[in-house]
Amino acid sequence: MKQIALYGKGGIGKSTTAANLSAALAGEKLDILQIGCDPKHDSTRMLMHGTWIPTVLDLIRERGDENITVDDVVYQGFRGVRCVEAGGPEPGIGCAGRGIIATFQLLERLDALKGDVIVYDVLGDVVCGGFAMPMREGYAQEIYLVTSGELMSIYAANNIAKAIARLSRRVRSRCTLGGVICNAKNIEGEQELVEEFARRINSRLIAYIPRDRVVQIAELQKQTVVEYAPESDQAAVYQELARTISGNETTSIPTPLEMDELESFALEFVQV
Repeated sequence: MKQIALYGKGGIGKSTTAANLSAALAGEKLDILQIGCDPKHDSTRMLMHGTWIPTVLDLIRERGDENITVDDVVYQGFRGVRCVEAGGPEPGIGCAGRGIIATFQLLERLDALKGDVIVYDVLGDVVCGGFAMPMREGYAQEIYLVTSGELMSIYAANNIAKAIARLSRRVRSRCTLGGVICNAKNIEGEQELVEEFARRINSRLIAYIPRDRVVQIAELQKQTVVEYAPESDQAAVYQELARTISGNETTSIPTPLEMDELESFALEFVQV
């Protein structure tokens, strides 16, 4: 079983990438489980044709974890992808990371963490204990950083690289960096910038996902691009990403940049 996690700044398009990746992997006749680890609980929505599935944390609050079955939390979406949403606390109360911890504990009890590939879609703005759990506790073995060429997106990716470097020294953790995915914002020189960032943190750019209007159109139709426009160039990008990740055997321990190094690096690529 291959267990991967996509981490990145909120709003970077991580969930769109994860859902299309899962759809493309399922198209290779693989058994896929996608777990949304974000309080917005929208990771699997396009796989579920717009349905907001119940979150684990909401169900635990309503029933208690002893009264929950696999069918209550695992839903079958496009191409049979099994979908789970961790959820989050009520606004202003509790810890968002707690939803991830509670979800993993419940899925283990229900023996639901299985398949050919598990895709964890994790918020990366804050790598606290809860959000780092897929890495810290040995669930996610390969981490993929989703970023654009924007400084704050790269800053978040660099912070996640710091967490990977630190956690990789723990006996229980088995996480390494599988590569960097550029979800483009159409910034001049963006691909070269992200490629160089990946190189400097001891990794590599494994996919450049161009900005394409078909992504927005597909989401308005409540579908992944892989389902809505399977013959499109954008779908081909996601399918190539799926092949790259499923066959990837090259991972690394990252060497994250210090803040002054990161700022100097960004200035190299910005035309002032």
